[in-house]
Amino acid sequence: MAAVADEDSLRRALAQKQSSIDVQGGAVRQLKSSGAAKLDIEAAVQALNALKLEKASIESQLQAALTGAAGGGSSSASRDAFRQAVVNTLERRLFYIPSFKIYRGVAGLYDYGPPGCSVKSNVLSFWRQHFVLEENMLEVDCPCVTPEVVLKASGHVEKFTDLMVKDEKTGTCYRADHLLKDFCKEKLEKDFSLSAEKAAELKHILAVLDDLSAEQLGAKIKEYGITAPDTKNPLSDPYPFNLMFQTSIGPSGVSPGYMRPETAQGIFVNFRDLYYYNGNKLPFAAAQIGQAFRNEISPRQGLLRVREFTLAEIEHFVDPQDKSHPKFSDVAKLEFLMFPRDDQVSGQCAKKLQLGEAVSRGTVNNETLGYFIGRVYLFLTRLGIDKDRLRFRQHLANEMAHYAADCWDAEIESSYGWIECVGIADRSAYDLRAHSEKSSVALVAQEKFSEPREVEKLVITPIKKELGLAFKGNQKMVTEALEAMEEKVAMEMKADLESKGEVEFHVCTLRKNVTIKKNMVSISKEIKKEHQRVFTPSVIEPSFGIGRIIYCLYEHSFYTRPSKAGDEQLNVFSFPPLVAPIKCTVFPLVQNQKYEEVAKLISKSLTAAGISHKIDITGTSIGKRYARTDELGVPFAITVDSTSSVTVRERDSKDQVRVDVEKVASVVREVTDGLSSWADVLKMYPLHSSETAED
Repeated sequence: MAAVADEDSLRRALAQKQSSIDVQGGAVRQLKSSGAAKLDIEAAVQALNALKLEKASIESQLQAALTGAAGGGSSSASRDAFRQAVVNTLERRLFYIPSFKIYRGVAGLYDYGPPGCSVKSNVLSFWRQHFVLEENMLEVDCPCVTPEVVLKASGHVEKFTDLMVKDEKTGTCYRADHLLKDFCKEKLEKDFSLSAEKAAELKHILAVLDDLSAEQLGAKIKEYGITAPDTKNPLSDPYPFNLMFQTSIGPSGVSPGYMRPETAQGIFVNFRDLYYYNGNKLPFAAAQIGQAFRNEISPRQGLLRVREFTLAEIEHFVDPQDKSHPKFSDVAKLEFLMFPRDDQVSGQCAKKLQLGEAVSRGTVNNETLGYFIGRVYLFLTRLGIDKDRLRFRQHLANEMAHYAADCWDAEIESSYGWIECVGIADRSAYDLRAHSEKSSVALVAQEKFSEPREVEKLVITPIKKELGLAFKGNQKMVTEALEAMEEKVAMEMKADLESKGEVEFHVCTLRKNVTIKKNMVSISKEIKKEHQRVFTPSVIEPSFGIGRIIYCLYEHSFYTRPSKAGDEQLNVFSFPPLVAPIKCTVFPLVQNQKYEEVAKLISKSLTAAGISHKIDITGTSIGKRYARTDELGVPFAITVDSTSSVTVRERDSKDQVRVDVEKVASVVREVTDGLSSWADVLKMYPLHSSETAED
């Protein structure tokens, strides 16, 4: 809140100072035109210059306030330069490159090269270990091509859209909200003449951007005079564009389908079989790793916004009446940056909260949701994400779907700002209910009672004769919609029918409201004996954008350091051994047949231990070979400088220890597997010092 207050007060002070400058400037001109004394004119000019210096000081303070609020204290130029250094290194070392490069590429499509594939494979391997294995999840693998009926039921066909505008002359397409967002951000960061009131207006637009309708977006674009970024041509009115890639299944073209925009639907439609496989018991979780596809309007920001990407998703099915978690105590004491919606609305910053307290206070809706937030935090930080640049932001009311109980995003700070990398949502029972209704297959769970229970049950009895007369061919859809009403809606309808005689009722399958009269439906509550409870489970869904996580990991791991000669800056990726593309390299110190034989022997031992490695027997200096592997993020380098023992160098500290040839593979394996640390190795083996090691 203090940062916002400082910015507002500085903008007001700047406006007042500019007003004073205008007045003083007028006074100087008046003195000159009236032929005033030279001393009077010089005094007036001196006062004007003093005001201009004061204005420049306020502008500097405002720039500092804006820079601190936008990017953790670094300027836009330095962030851009850092990003360019990272991306240049990643592309040069083939972590990833634009797809179809020889044909000038296609926006939003990228190829992973050898080190990029290894990093991705290691991240996914750890994801499986951390979630699928430790939580005993059921993993599935479903097709990327999905029939239209499935995505109609889920709402993707109708609602999976972004608002698009077109350059009216060239036809180039842009995301409307991105243009408005970029305009607001640029004005706030660079326009010092902006009044405090105008700045508050632009900030409000940024806060409610996701909630603006096509008409509201179009009105703002026209009000601010926003044009096409590349040509400055006028733009069309915004209109919805469905982001799914459409296809047809089979040669006839009569069975429409889409490339899946997420992996979750494959799990939902298999719920009944998975529930049976799990012994008809709740809770349980299903997981899936796979490709997803979104036909982004204007892809940008490299790996952060692409048209084909890898998702890792979990659907944890739970009784809606009991969302406690038996392992919540394992994560309850974790403390990390959280950004509840109340703090966002009141202009505060994210602050450290203990997870257990956040759940007990109701900031996080329930224990199961809280448990997964904690597990996601542990997953990301163990990968190498900086815990001080990771926060969990709660969705604002205008961001959440109407059916969601609570949603949090794990956001990682990068040179692009805060990036949503994992979504953790309590989606209630919406997905299973939607597929149950569309498929006419009950996707439900049962709780069997040891003794029969008397329960008050809602009984909805549609009067089919009256409904048939009123709705004819649509009778079945109206009847099904009435029978599917939740208790609250049904009791409200009952009260309205008794007081008014008729009520407006929305039928989803007809996509319109119909009038229901008192003689068309009977709604009551009856006491019944039940031997079991049948219910639709709620689902807690953590969804991981693997490419986004990996890109943020690249930025968090990247740094430069001077060469020994001090004449150049060397690039380093400080990947933890867990995700490093290669765990170690083996270097004969000089080209010598005996040393090369020892290197091959060590290579065999490393292969037998399951450690990825690379032998480098080029004749270049050992310092250059170290620099090459540091740039790939290789944590350890084994240098063969004798036939009995070798040196092992750690990448970030550049410390070296001497280890017997027979033991070196087991030493490296213990550290890369996390069984011991480099500090443990330093205690066990003699530190090696070489004057020429880094030359």
